[in-house]
Amino acid sequence: MYMRRCLQLAANGLGRVRPNPLVGCVVVAATETSAGKLPAYQIISEGYHQCYGEWHAERNALLRSNQLSTANCQLSTLYVNLEPCSHYGKTPPCADLIVEKGIRRVVCCNDDPNPLVAGNGFRKLEEAGIEVTRHVLEAEGRELNRRFFTFMEQRRPYVILKWAESADGFMAPGSVCCNSVTTHQYWLSTQRQNRLNHRWRTEEAAILVGSETYLKDSPTLTPRHYLGPAPQPVVLDRRGRLADVPSHWLHLRTQTIEETLHELYERRLQSVIVEGGRQVLDAFIESDLYDEVRILRSPQHLSKGLKAPEVPKTAPGRLIVVEP
Repeated sequence: MYMRRCLQLAANGLGRVRPNPLVGCVVVAATETSAGKLPAYQIISEGYHQCYGEWHAERNALLRSNQLSTANCQLSTLYVNLEPCSHYGKTPPCADLIVEKGIRRVVCCNDDPNPLVAGNGFRKLEEAGIEVTRHVLEAEGRELNRRFFTFMEQRRPYVILKWAESADGFMAPGSVCCNSVTTHQYWLSTQRQNRLNHRWRTEEAAILVGSETYLKDSPTLTPRHYLGPAPQPVVLDRRGRLADVPSHWLHLRTQTIEETLHELYERRLQSVIVEGGRQVLDAFIESDLYDEVRILRSPQHLSKGLKAPEVPKTAPGRLIVVEP
């Protein structure tokens, strides 16, 4: 129950702590009782990592409660969904603070794959005599921090492919002639789906389109219909067609999906949502270098035009279809 509360708290940092992981922390105290009676437990403090560069979850939980006396800490268990950090970054090590406060026991969900931590946090705690329990709700923790774990372990961003399609499977209306399709810009998603799409944008580090989409649609790729941080706009220009890309855009001329993801990784962009046209989406699908597919399915029928990409039945990761 307490670890689920950690995960619930941690999720509040989505889109705001990247490239750091999502972390929540709960401090539970055992209250002394008379002889022969089991002690009662209650949450006396909690916190989460709220914004990149600011205090981590453990520091928020341990320093922002007036109930955390030395006596309380010595009777307390600290629950956290990721191994406490052991190094100096933008904030001091959380493992040191846990030791300083005299916490009796630490329960953790996931080990931290970051080489700067990777077991050192647990080692500090155990050397100080703190009991450590690991891997509680481990699968749920990896699911929550799937962007972070993909970035650290696979050395690439977490990749989400997204498109809107009609009820009969077309991305855009158009006419078919001489084995080619001539399309024009057309709005398929509903108002509700559009707002959801803009919320998704706030949750990812980058958003990518191809040069064809850039030239035809002049997209801004901002979350203007949802309050939250804007992702880094990226255009993939494999044919070198673009000459006037705005300075705040990332203009990539990489030729393969592997090279593209490496460039994003080098720029510490932990996740990317691909909103490109059919060619770019197909390139990601053929490479198998993606983790999610999100489809906004319209109630409209187009009958003809540009067919939406086909997701293999053996596709990696998850498939999310949002109906009207």
